[in-house]
Amino acid sequence: MHGHISQDTLLEVPAVVVWDVYRGLELGKLADELLRDVIGSVEVVHGDGSVGTIVKVTFPPGTPGSSYLKEMFTKIDDEHRLKETEIIEGGFKDAGFELYRIRLQIIEKDAESCIVRSSVEYEIDDKLEEIASMATTKPLEIIAEVIGKYLKEKQSSLN
Repeated sequence: MHGHISQDTLLEVPAVVVWDVYRGLELGKLADELLRDVIGSVEVVHGDGSVGTIVKVTFPPGTPGSSYLKEMFTKIDDEHRLKETEIIEGGFKDAGFELYRIRLQIIEKDAESCIVRSSVEYEIDDKLEEIASMATTKPLEIIAEVIGKYLKEKQSSLN
């Protein structure tokens, strides 16, 4: 069984600024700093933020399911401001998903705002159809909102 979900989050920050954070390791560093109680800790296992980089997210104590996940950066497209990662261990893989791909695209709305399109594409065995409801963009939306607020405050303090 294949599935796809997507959610758009409007940020009042220029797309180029948001992409600078999302394209490499800065997103994980900020999530680790600003969302440790929600997302957990983020550490680089291998790589420099380019394709092939592997990061480990260790969820906060009390989080249901697996205590961690590892994801690999599989695509970084600067022209389309698109980043894709795949869960390669833990998390949704432990729950039974054969594929769990996260796609983050930064879409310019105007000179001062953009949309973060957070998508999840997944594959599971048809016999495990009931776990499909576990797929969610909610953590990605929370990250986008918090990063957007952080970047907007940072820009305001510079002006």
